[in-house]
Amino acid sequence: MLSKPVNPRNKRTLRNAPCKFTLSRPTFARQFTVMNKIKLGIIKEGKIPPDERVPFSPGQLAELQLKYPQLEITVQSSKVRRFKDEDYSNAGIQVSDNVDHCDVLMGVKEVPKPDLIPNKTYFFFSHTIKKQPYNRELLQAILAKNIQLIDYECLTDENGTRLLGFGRYAGIVGAYNTLKAFGQKYGLYDLKAAHLCEDMDELHRELSKLQFTEEIFPKIVLTGAGRVAHGALEILRKAGIEEVDPSSFLLQNFNQPVFTQLQVTDYVKRKDGQPAVAQEFFGNPEPYTSNFMPYAKSANVYIACHYWKSGSPFIFTRNDAKSADFNIELVGDISCDIDGPVASTLRPSTIANPLYAYDPISEKEVAFNTEGAIDVMAVDNLPCELPKDASAGFGAEFIENILPAFFNHDSNGILQRASITKNGSLTEDFRYLTKYAEGHE
Repeated sequence: MLSKPVNPRNKRTLRNAPCKFTLSRPTFARQFTVMNKIKLGIIKEGKIPPDERVPFSPGQLAELQLKYPQLEITVQSSKVRRFKDEDYSNAGIQVSDNVDHCDVLMGVKEVPKPDLIPNKTYFFFSHTIKKQPYNRELLQAILAKNIQLIDYECLTDENGTRLLGFGRYAGIVGAYNTLKAFGQKYGLYDLKAAHLCEDMDELHRELSKLQFTEEIFPKIVLTGAGRVAHGALEILRKAGIEEVDPSSFLLQNFNQPVFTQLQVTDYVKRKDGQPAVAQEFFGNPEPYTSNFMPYAKSANVYIACHYWKSGSPFIFTRNDAKSADFNIELVGDISCDIDGPVASTLRPSTIANPLYAYDPISEKEVAFNTEGAIDVMAVDNLPCELPKDASAGFGAEFIENILPAFFNHDSNGILQRASITKNGSLTEDFRYLTKYAEGHE
């Protein structure tokens, strides 16, 4: 989820891949433009563990009904989501147990297979585009039930840049959790868990509890420059932590909390000594190696918000963590690439149990705050901890960037690019999923 969008599509491969499914070449916007009414249903979340988020807040749906009289909106009753049924009904939105009459259905997480209604258009995060084995049967069910699946992760502009997501809130909660863990580690203060805060206003108020000593304070290095990183920066700045440039971070001594943000050209370098170029690195990371160790020597806290893909250099390795120069004692890994670029991230942690530790000598997990170990916060569903704000933020982006395509014949191809299935078939850009969907890979 991070600074640069993942584009899993390889069209060279697609042209040559065998496929038993018939390619679908639909007019994607037709159903959004020829109807007198667009019957839109907001479905309840059925995945376990439950997710309290929703695509739109009650106020947003009320505004949509006023602005677009051709929208007929129904919210499916739910005991799970943070916004309650009465919040929607009080805003003038129809709430019902049944959304079978709706043509377009929107949720957040994967829809359980038995809940899928045939012959509908669904919007949700399907987690299938990377051939995730655990969702193979979900994709098979979607194809069998003649569902048009539009995946939020694939809603991009013509340059491939993602148009919406929950990344900002991952950064906000991840940075907050890291500061909470620092206080817990050293017994300095006790912040309320983010998921127990009613909203971001309460989370911000909790930051007033931060207190440090002249001997114990965070010196934070942050990697990344995308939505996630900007969310983390919001919290560090709200907390009143001083921001310094990378050079000053390395060269100056500090007696108060500070942080620095590293761009990709700060934490990687070319192997041949030539200047690092960000776009070159994203296109071909092979000539590059990590340049993170000088910061690992200066920092005691690391917040990871960077983009990483297979083939990129690790930020720090298990051998790096063994070095006497490695000074980092707490890692907030918001990126959460398991057993990858951040050596201490052995597994994702949970909202209920967000902390563990990594022993660099044994290279194994140990209990949080074990002497000599690196403490780790690696919750992989951070936006779920602020469901009201995350939902409203997501809805605002959808309304601004995606909703116009419902009414302009999808003139920019946004819906078309994000449609994984249509008419019981994989669409052309997602033909690479054929063998995965057939159960052969």
